[in-house]
Amino acid sequence: MLTASAVVIMPGPVRADDPLPAQAVERFANLALTCIHQQYPNKIAHLMQSDADLAPPRELTPAFYGCYDWHSAVHAHWLLARLARLYADAPFAQRARAALAESLAPEHIAGEVRYQQGKGRESFERPYGLGWLLQLHAELIEWKDPQAQVWATALAPLAKLASARLTEWLPKLTRPIRIGEHDQTAFALGLAIDWARVTHDAANEAAFTDAVRRFYLDDRACPLAYEPSGEDFLSPCLAEADVVGRVLPPGAFSQWLEAFLPGLPRDGRGDWLEPGVVTDPGDPKLAHLDGLNLSRAWMLEGIAARLPGDDARRAALHAAARLHSEASLPNVTGEHYEGGHWLGTFATYLVTRRGHADYH
Repeated sequence: MLTASAVVIMPGPVRADDPLPAQAVERFANLALTCIHQQYPNKIAHLMQSDADLAPPRELTPAFYGCYDWHSAVHAHWLLARLARLYADAPFAQRARAALAESLAPEHIAGEVRYQQGKGRESFERPYGLGWLLQLHAELIEWKDPQAQVWATALAPLAKLASARLTEWLPKLTRPIRIGEHDQTAFALGLAIDWARVTHDAANEAAFTDAVRRFYLDDRACPLAYEPSGEDFLSPCLAEADVVGRVLPPGAFSQWLEAFLPGLPRDGRGDWLEPGVVTDPGDPKLAHLDGLNLSRAWMLEGIAARLPGDDARRAALHAAARLHSEASLPNVTGEHYEGGHWLGTFATYLVTRRGHADYH
């Protein structure tokens, strides 16, 4: 098996349909296969109106109850769909398909819809979990496989509800949410835009891109030196640049980025952005910094991919991405459930280049 340190971002674009050797990502698939139907431990965010709402997670959310929390269960299913799609002949592919078939049964998705439509749950998993739900739906739609299309059809009502929850909320949100954890708007909007483009949903794409323009196009001089906070797993500055790159053409994006991150080097060095250091991988919050390094890596690559080909900043973006991926890909081992239940998704999103300019 290839070591984790062998799975790194290489300078320049890599096509998602030209994947790494299967053995390099097998451990990511195994992390998801281990947790998606593991009921406990479970960190549940559950609003109760009465004693009737008291039930175990597998009954409350019958499709997505494993992997410690709802959003991690959702994106672990995305991980399995992504890798089974790209590695159809890998040893883990049939196990991934069986797990997806079990979770995405129509009656389970109907249960998820009923749960989210319960009184007082309008903000459930908004925006992070809803963004990952849309990403899962997009992956299934793009997977031209009969069984995957059945799953996509089953998931469609929940995706429709997720997109509606976002589009109802965004016009009422007067400011973006710029933190480095789940509530951040930039990363979730990127996932939502990608879904809208895959599904050719012009109305939702307009709603999401309009929010990006309203929230971010006037921003200048993002204080990247203040990042990260001690428990971040998303970069506020880089996530914003990554999503703006989905909305602006390359030339306009290049000009916006000059004002937004004016200190980006043009000499190709990568040490201008220091990776985070996890001091205790068994602490569920401190382990976030491994996720930060992985998400920074794919955001840096995504920003570079959306700039003009001759932009002098691209080499430094690629170099910093390499440093961040090398800092944390070796840590995606599953030794500690606190990180193992979700870091495999971030590693898969990174190494399969899902966040690149695939949708332009």
